[in-house]
Amino acid sequence: MRRVSGQRGMTLIEVLVALLVMSVGILGVAILQLNALKQTDSAMRSTQASFVAHDLLERIRANPGADYGLGSLSQAPTSGNPNIPRDQDLFDFADQLRRMLGSDVEASVAQTAARVTVTLDWSDSRAQGENPARQTLTLSSLTRPSRSAEP
Repeated sequence: MRRVSGQRGMTLIEVLVALLVMSVGILGVAILQLNALKQTDSAMRSTQASFVAHDLLERIRANPGADYGLGSLSQAPTSGNPNIPRDQDLFDFADQLRRMLGSDVEASVAQTAARVTVTLDWSDSRAQGENPARQTLTLSSLTRPSRSAEP
């Protein structure tokens, strides 16, 4: 009698090794996806902070006679007042920042003559984990034309 020495199919060890390799690959893809989601959230927060700061600059341009100086966010009005645009604007600014960036957000508005500088500082804990870095955004703009500028 003649024996056939060819093998058909796969052994159990080969199947287990293939499953292990595939599992490691899928785990790597899942980790990459998680990091991408964290970074996307961080970028979204930075964009929202920029929108809120630009909104305040536009409100200051619309109300050039008011003093919008703010040493910290805790000095912002605690309620809005539609009859006083400056108070309403600063209340909206503080409310939007706290809702979008969290309760640990800090902000200041420095106003000197026609130049306004808005500085925002918040924790990026969601994207960076347990030891988060603070993110800072500083915008500076002229809110009215300087007197020395020619028309």
